[in-house]
Amino acid sequence: MSPLRRTGFAFIASLMMGGTALAAAQHLEVLSTNGCGCCIAWTKHIEENGYTAEIEHLPMADLMQEKIKAGLRPGQTSCHTAMIEGYVIEGHVPAREIDRLLAERPDAIGLAVPGMPYGSPGMGEPGPDADPYDVLLVRRDGSTEVFASYPDGRD
Repeated sequence: MSPLRRTGFAFIASLMMGGTALAAAQHLEVLSTNGCGCCIAWTKHIEENGYTAEIEHLPMADLMQEKIKAGLRPGQTSCHTAMIEGYVIEGHVPAREIDRLLAERPDAIGLAVPGMPYGSPGMGEPGPDADPYDVLLVRRDGSTEVFASYPDGRD
């Protein structure tokens, strides 16, 4: 098992047990498939906003298993999954919402932007053609609530 995957399991275990964060602040570990351009673009967005990121490429079946192990349900997933300080960040979540999550520290699995809405970070330019989207807070029981809304796709 790779060190990144072991760290991911440790994050999930910490999250499930309510423990303290195991990683240095501001570092995301990203799981994606090889060659996904929007995952690379999202990682660039994260890095431009003060985070560091380490990407591990997995076959799609393994990536989906990691999403399930993290507690994500169908309809909550996207193309990449990241972990930071005991939280899961699923999909094209804007950096400012990760900042807010880490500042507020809600009792939750993490944040998700399901699908791949155009105009979200890593998915093209925000503007008049952008898709509106919500950033969801994923609770430990799998339920969600809107954490932030982007009616014009702007981050």
